[in-house]
Amino acid sequence: MAQALGEDLVQPSELQDDSSSLGSDSELSGPGPYRQADRYGFIGGNSAEPGPGHLPADLIRQREMKWVEMTSHWEKTMSRRYKKVKMQCRKGIPSALRARCWPLLCGAQVCQKNSPGTYQELAETPGDPQWMETIGRDLHRQFPLHEMFVSPQGHGQQGLLQVLKAYTLYRPEQGYCQAQGPVAAVLLMYLPPEEAFWCLVQICEVYLPGYYGPHMEAVRLDAEVFTALLRRLLPRVHKHLQQVGVGPLLYLPEWFLCLFARSLPFPTVLRVWDAFLSEGAKVLFRVGLTLVRLALGTAEQRVACPGLLETLGALRAIPPAQLQEEVFMSQVHSVALSERDLQREIRVQLAQLPKSAPGPLPQPQTRLPGAQAIFEAQQLAGARGGTRPEVPRIVVQPPEEPMPPRRKPQTRGKTFHGLLTRTRGPPIEGAPRPHRGSASFLDTRF
Repeated sequence: MAQALGEDLVQPSELQDDSSSLGSDSELSGPGPYRQADRYGFIGGNSAEPGPGHLPADLIRQREMKWVEMTSHWEKTMSRRYKKVKMQCRKGIPSALRARCWPLLCGAQVCQKNSPGTYQELAETPGDPQWMETIGRDLHRQFPLHEMFVSPQGHGQQGLLQVLKAYTLYRPEQGYCQAQGPVAAVLLMYLPPEEAFWCLVQICEVYLPGYYGPHMEAVRLDAEVFTALLRRLLPRVHKHLQQVGVGPLLYLPEWFLCLFARSLPFPTVLRVWDAFLSEGAKVLFRVGLTLVRLALGTAEQRVACPGLLETLGALRAIPPAQLQEEVFMSQVHSVALSERDLQREIRVQLAQLPKSAPGPLPQPQTRLPGAQAIFEAQQLAGARGGTRPEVPRIVVQPPEEPMPPRRKPQTRGKTFHGLLTRTRGPPIEGAPRPHRGSASFLDTRF
C-alpha cells in the first residue's frame, strides 16, 4: 500500500482549476462593486458554468430521486440499507438535497426534535461579553469572498454570530474555538440557523469530541495517530518530515479542526463532508494521508523541500488541478484505512501518552464512527426514554395452563394380545393355551 500511495498521480488536462474556497483570508477585491458569483456563491469563482468535470443533468436527477426515496423512509433505510447510503454519500449528495440529508446523517434532526425551543431560547439570551467580542472579530474572516458573508450586517454574518453565540451558551465549559467559525459558515450555506446549530453540536460532541474544547486533547491524540499511520503507509514521507522537523501539529489542526474547509476547493470540501458525515473521523485521516502523498509522495518533491518552510509550503500549495473532486475522492476512498485499523492505532497511542500531560486525557470512546452508529445510539436512547416511535411487533403469548407432558403407556409385562382381549370383553371359555417358546407378533412384549 505504501508503494501504491507513493506513485505519481497522472492528471487529466481537462480538469478544472476550482479554488473557490482557497485563500479565504484574503479581502474582497476587484475593479467594480459587483462581480459574478459562481454556482456555490463565491464572488469571482470559476464554477459559474458547468464544464467537462461536472456530472450530466440526467445523472444528477437520478441521484436526487434515490436520495428522496431514501430520506422519505429514513429509519427503514438506516436499519436495513446503510451500505447503500454510504455508497451514495461517496458518490456525492446532490447540492439540492444537502439541506435535507446532512441533518439526517449526523442526527441533528433528532436532537432538534427532542429539544424544541432550545435554540430560540439560546438565540434570545445575551452572550458572554468575552466570547461575543472574540466571535465578532472573526466574523469577517469566514469566507469573505462568499456572497453570504460579504456584508457585516448581512444575514450570513449575523446568522453565524447567533449560531456561535448559542453554542457558547449551550456548552459554557467549552466556549468558542476559532475553528468552529468556518465549520458553522459552511453549514449556514445550506441550512437555516437552527439546523446549522444542531449540526455543529453533533460535529463537536459526537464526531469530534475533545477537538474544540479549551485543551484540545483529542487533537493531540489524533496527531500521534496520524504520525503512526504515516510511518506505516508512507514511510519515506514520514522519514522526510522527521528530518526537516515538520511535526503533525504544524499542519494537521488546520485540516482536521476546520474539516478541510480552508484547505481544499469548495466542491471537494462538500464531497469530503458528505463522506465524513456518513463514515466519521476515518475520512479525515484518509484525506490527510492523500494530501501528504500528493505533496511529498515522489522523490523529486522531497528533494525540492530541503527545509521546514519549503515542506510546509508544499503541503499548503498543492495544485488545485490535483484536488478536483472526482479524482481526489477516488484516491481518498482507496486508502487502506478501516475503522478497525484506526481504533487499534488509537488504543496504541492512547496507552503511550504520558500521564503527566497537561489537561484531561482524551476519551476516544465517546467518538461515534459515523451515521450508522449515531442512528443506533439515538434509537437506543429513544427506546429507553420512551420517545422512540412505536413499531408493531409480533408477540407470542404462552398458553395460560400448560398442558401436562405426555407419558408413554405402561405396557411392561403385558402382551398386545392381552390388551386386546381385555378391551373387547370377557375371555373366551376353554382351556388355556400353552406357552410357546417362540413368541409370535401378538405375543411381543413392549
